[in-house]
Amino acid sequence: MDTGTTKMIAKKEGGIGWMIFNQPEKRNAVSFEMWVAIPKIIKAFEEDPEVRGIVLTGAGDKAFVSGADISEFEKKRSSAEDVKIYNAAGDEANASIQASTKPTIAMIRGICIGGGLGMALNTDIRICSDDSVFAVPAARLGLGYRYGAMKRLVDVVGPSYAKEIFFTARKFTPAEALQMGLVNRVVPVSELESYVKDYTSRIAENAPLTMKTAKLAVDTLIADESKRDRAAVDAMVTTCFASEDYIEGRRAFMEKRKPQFKGR
Repeated sequence: MDTGTTKMIAKKEGGIGWMIFNQPEKRNAVSFEMWVAIPKIIKAFEEDPEVRGIVLTGAGDKAFVSGADISEFEKKRSSAEDVKIYNAAGDEANASIQASTKPTIAMIRGICIGGGLGMALNTDIRICSDDSVFAVPAARLGLGYRYGAMKRLVDVVGPSYAKEIFFTARKFTPAEALQMGLVNRVVPVSELESYVKDYTSRIAENAPLTMKTAKLAVDTLIADESKRDRAAVDAMVTTCFASEDYIEGRRAFMEKRKPQFKGR
C-alpha cells in the first residue's frame, strides 16, 4: 500500500492490517508526514472487507513510538498557523485510530513514551514485550495535555494511576503497566511477534459484525453521557441477529466445525 511516505508501512497478512511506524533511527518518533499518513492507512483498512483487525507497531527493536519528532518542530511549528496545522494532523491521526470500527492492537516493544503512549492508548488492546518502557514526561518538560488525551488515559487506568503517571513523570515497567491496566498482556520479547500474530489470527476468525457491535457498545458506555447513542448500539445488535454470519455461526456450532464468517 502506498502510504505517501517511507516512514509509514502498511501491509496485509492473514486478515490483519499492519501499520508500522518506520523511523527506527529516531526511535520511531512521529513526523508530520507520518501523522498525515495514519488516517489514510486506517481508512484503507476500514474499507477493506478482508481486514478483520489492525495492528500498530514500530520498526526495529528499540521502540514502539517515542513521541513526536521534535527535530522538525522549528520548521513545522514556527508560527501560530503552523502549530494549528500540525496539531490538526495529530488530532486527526489519533482520532482515526480510536474511531476505527475494527479491533485495533498495539504491539509494543521497547520505548513507549509520551505521544507514543497516547498512540497506544487509542487502540483496543495493548500487548507488550518484557523489555518495554512506559512514561509520560510532560511534568519534566512543562507542557500540558489536552482534555481528550487525558480522558483516554483515565478511561484506561483510572484517575489515581493517571495522576501518578503525570505527577511522577517516571518510567514504568511492563509489570507496573500490567497492574495499572495500561497493557493487556506482557510476553517475553522473543515471543512478542508470534504471540501477537496468533492472537490477531484468533480475532480474524471471529464474526466481524459481533466485534464491531461489541466495540461500539463499550465505547458508548465510556463516552460522555451527552454523546451516548444507545439506539445505534441496539441497531447493530439487530443487524447481528439478521446477518448471514449469525446463521453460519449457528450451523457451524451444530455441525461441530469452525465457522466461516463473511461480515454480512
